[in-house]
Amino acid sequence: MDPLSQAAIGAASAQSGSVAKHLRHAFWIGALAGMAPDLDVLIRSEEDPLLALEYHRQFTHSLLFIPIGSLICAMVFHPLVRKSLRFRTVWFLSAMGYGSHGLLDACTTYGTQLMWPFTNERFAWHNVSVIDPLFTLPLLALVILSAVQHKTRLAVYGICWALTYLGFGIVQHQRALGAAQHIVASRGHEPLRLEVKPGFANLLVWKVIYEYQDRYYVDAVRAGITPTYFPGESAAKLNLKEDFPTLDSSSQQANDIEQFRWFSDDWLALDDADDSLIVDMRYSQIPNRIKGLWGITVKPSAKTSTHVKWTVQRTTGSQQLQLFREQLQGVGARQLPDPENPAKG
Repeated sequence: MDPLSQAAIGAASAQSGSVAKHLRHAFWIGALAGMAPDLDVLIRSEEDPLLALEYHRQFTHSLLFIPIGSLICAMVFHPLVRKSLRFRTVWFLSAMGYGSHGLLDACTTYGTQLMWPFTNERFAWHNVSVIDPLFTLPLLALVILSAVQHKTRLAVYGICWALTYLGFGIVQHQRALGAAQHIVASRGHEPLRLEVKPGFANLLVWKVIYEYQDRYYVDAVRAGITPTYFPGESAAKLNLKEDFPTLDSSSQQANDIEQFRWFSDDWLALDDADDSLIVDMRYSQIPNRIKGLWGITVKPSAKTSTHVKWTVQRTTGSQQLQLFREQLQGVGARQLPDPENPAKG
């Protein structure tokens, strides 16, 4: 998740395991340790744009790295508080903060290698957005009050709020998944894969994406009291032999495409406006649109040693913002179709 959320959950975790007189130290130690795993973003290369994707949420986010990562944090933090706290106490508080990071990231849709180095599987539980003010702000307020008022229970309340919100995300995920299955069945599709992911900064509107007959279909489900949906678009699944017939299969670009395929869990398609751009279909500004937020640009005529180009499409205009607000409000949403009689949907 975003750094503020990671700092807040790290502080809450450290404070919850601290005595009252150490709460202020636990606040900043837990917060900094909670953000520390994301220092992996410094691992990057000017030549290889995908190196950052390989290492972000990798070893620094692994559950097995917690003792090492927190030890490094403790070695940095302890000189600042050596007169107040023992090293083992600083290490414990750092471990509490550091250990919360990977688990919270796994609740998002991006994918986190929790069990590295035993497996490269990217765990993604899809029960919270990477940025969600309703999750972060109450938690942040409680950890600040805990530090100011020297009350451990306020940090515990913060942990309870975080777990409650994440639990609500699980419930909403199941409701959105049920609605998505309803939509797919009404079309007579039998998808190879079907996933639902929370929309940006909310647990109300969800992105539906599924694969059927070499195409990807996206829709949006509004998981309100009565679930409704917004029909979406579809795109052909990436086919390297057909889409890039002249690309050398032994080239660096071909290797980069496979690396991007692993990162995106093979949700790849060509951009609807640029047939040289391969996009990650999991992410779009509007849930029921296929315009990917990011992708890689391929040039088959380039040298075999040339890397792909990383391309970002995050420009948000007034039209997109208005459509986003309307979907949150349910404007234009349709009732779920009847699988037995789709015309009524």
